[in-house]
Amino acid sequence: MQAGGELTLTARVNPTPRLLLACVALAATPLLRAHEAATEMVAAAQTFLGTLDAGQRKLATYAMTDAERENWNFVPIERQGLPFKKMSTEQQALGLALLRTGASHTGMARAQAIMAMELVLKELEKGAARRDPTLYFVTIFGEPSTEKSWGWRVEGHHLAFNFTVVDGKHVFFTPSFMGANPGEVRAGPRHGERLLGEEEDLGLAMINSLDDAQRKIAIFAPDALKEIVTTNKKRVEPLAPAGIAMAQLQPAQRDRLTALLKLYLARYRPELAEEIFAKVTAAGLDRVTFAWAGGLDRSKQTYYRIQCPTLLIEFDNSQGNGNHIHTAIRDFKGDFGHDLLAEHYARDHPQK
Repeated sequence: MQAGGELTLTARVNPTPRLLLACVALAATPLLRAHEAATEMVAAAQTFLGTLDAGQRKLATYAMTDAERENWNFVPIERQGLPFKKMSTEQQALGLALLRTGASHTGMARAQAIMAMELVLKELEKGAARRDPTLYFVTIFGEPSTEKSWGWRVEGHHLAFNFTVVDGKHVFFTPSFMGANPGEVRAGPRHGERLLGEEEDLGLAMINSLDDAQRKIAIFAPDALKEIVTTNKKRVEPLAPAGIAMAQLQPAQRDRLTALLKLYLARYRPELAEEIFAKVTAAGLDRVTFAWAGGLDRSKQTYYRIQCPTLLIEFDNSQGNGNHIHTAIRDFKGDFGHDLLAEHYARDHPQK
């Protein structure tokens, strides 16, 4: 693609993999050294930055301490950063290559399909200019380094990947967001496509696997929430206790809930997903809760969340008469690497 042209995207093939494949990939991928992802991110970011002219670099780069680093969102608004629209074909490929250092094959396919979904919305909205698959932005915070802290972001409508690398080796990938509007394409050449259909189907399978007594515990509201609770907040705390705990489930139900949790983590490269799941396990799988609001089938508006001591996953399908999905992953201590960065600054940059 030339600058200002159309970004090459995977658009017509439903990228959603079978849960089995996602979980097998998550479990079977050999564990890599903890710093390998960080090292690849540095190389990809440096290569990308090396192709930018002065004007592009000014758009694409911010100081690590700039407030823009935590100014994230998932709605179609004016954004900061360098859009794919203002990149050459080579630069676009390098921007996607950077995203590939943090996302899994599954995550990349979904991210590119979300970008391409803007073309469906553009048709539905009679050519609205804001619906543009090249209006996704790459932003670098700080200087990519194998020793220092820095961060990067790929963001646009219904897509937000925020990566923070602390001390050149500790990688954090939240807050993170994926959405799909429409949740199911109901007309046109992409009819039947459901970008986040697996998250919806497995959530419904989970709530419907519960018996009546369990369901009374799991369902905390008769109607779906109108949006994910955490929205685009910079910091989140654990939400009010709700739902059924893993300890209250039967073995098959526990496996189902664990698989649903891993499905979300499978958006990221395996060693990052494994590291986060290890933290969830260390904090106690029995303390993981599944909470539901809304109807019990796809004809109804639905909301659910999986809350762990360290992590929160939210799914909402209430807008568009239940055909507009939002999903988010938040880490209570790891969003933007906040806690570890705070320790770093306190240790290495004490206030005078």
